[in-house]
Amino acid sequence: MPLPIFRQTAFALLAAMSMATSALAGDCPAGQTAANPLTGAPTMPAKVTDTLLASVDLGAEIKVPDRQLRTRRLVVQPGGIVPMHSHVDRPALIYTVSGSIVEYRSSCAVPIVHKAGEIAREADGISHYWINKGKVPAVLLSSDVHPGN
Repeated sequence: MPLPIFRQTAFALLAAMSMATSALAGDCPAGQTAANPLTGAPTMPAKVTDTLLASVDLGAEIKVPDRQLRTRRLVVQPGGIVPMHSHVDRPALIYTVSGSIVEYRSSCAVPIVHKAGEIAREADGISHYWINKGKVPAVLLSSDVHPGN
């Protein structure tokens, strides 16, 4: 019997993460942690598709009301932008499947480059945005705990 789509997605994400050579490569480089106001940050998405692959109602599953665990597939084309947003009360793990993408983070003085096979941790109330400065699409899997709808 085929697995439900959310279990297929969760299994694929866990398998991909276990093959990553560095568990959390998306941290700010040593000595570069600093407040960064991100002046002039983009506020609108560009050249990005965001597809919900699966979600789980955490209220029904583990008694965490009004929250869902979801996994999305983002494809950011060259020059594409994931605009400025916050992770206050919304932790996430982002796995870069292919390509690379540059993150500008409120807690880091320099841009952070995320390459295929790496995982970025988004938590602790950071604000940030991402730009694909490469020549090929960046494909990302984003799993986060999000306010339920």
